[in-house]
Amino acid sequence: MSMILSASVIRVRDGLPLSASTDYEQGTGVQECRKYFKMLSKKLAQLPDRCTLKTGHYNINFISSLGVSYMMLCTENYPNVLAFSFLDELQKEFITTYNMMKTNTAVRPYCFIEFDNFIQRTKQRYNNPRSLSTKINLSDMQMEIKLRPPYQISMCELGSANGVTSAFSVDYKGAGKISSAHQRLEPATLSGIVAFILSLLCGALNLIRGFHAIESLLQSDGEDFNYVVAFFLGTAACLYQCYLLVYYTGWRNVKSFLTFGLICLCNMYLYELRNLWQLFFHVTVGAFVTLQIWLRQAQGKAPDYDV
Repeated sequence: MSMILSASVIRVRDGLPLSASTDYEQGTGVQECRKYFKMLSKKLAQLPDRCTLKTGHYNINFISSLGVSYMMLCTENYPNVLAFSFLDELQKEFITTYNMMKTNTAVRPYCFIEFDNFIQRTKQRYNNPRSLSTKINLSDMQMEIKLRPPYQISMCELGSANGVTSAFSVDYKGAGKISSAHQRLEPATLSGIVAFILSLLCGALNLIRGFHAIESLLQSDGEDFNYVVAFFLGTAACLYQCYLLVYYTGWRNVKSFLTFGLICLCNMYLYELRNLWQLFFHVTVGAFVTLQIWLRQAQGKAPDYDV
């Protein structure tokens, strides 16, 4: 018998389950498929917005929109057009009921579990196609699927749900280590944005004073060329702090402290050309940016929610 077995609503960025049907089947095959649910929830951000995973006697279909994914488990002979029409109804109702602010700031799993009432009603309708009065919508969905069919996820892409890692998943993890320099940082805070702007300002001030020092050097033989070097080194240090604040690199914290040390040395050498307030401003900004670099760490591994 073709039917929908269960459905879940999951946040894309971290796999947090927002809601789910509570009367799913308890068979061995269904329980095995729920392992695939967990694995898919961790990879949603890397997958297209409409996908199908075939797992033998069952299919897992999902669509993603506005940072939320709607996932369902059905038997292998359940019509594709009904499956994605079902997910489309869940998506429309969820977007209407909950705003993006609530879904983005949710921290507790299944915090919208009351949405299960709508999932159950809709599932009952779609498990009895004769009761469906949406033939026009179904024809529209059929045309949409024909023009843009769902992406078929292969098992090697997903890895193994039984603890046996495939060759693909080994390569994938290895690639993750190699590309750690491109790891994403935690979202920027207001203080981090302020630090970035202040560091750019200090860099610009050093650059302007550096050009003025060059002009003075060309007009007078008594000007110290080391002042020019100190100003341009200060500019480079400030810009590099901006880079460290935005991008993840290896030994990032060590680099930030060394860069701050360079800023301090440059300002010590420029002691005769700056008053105490200027020196205090540049050193304080350097220390503030270093602190923000230290506070903004790389994003950790997504939690293993019990989806």
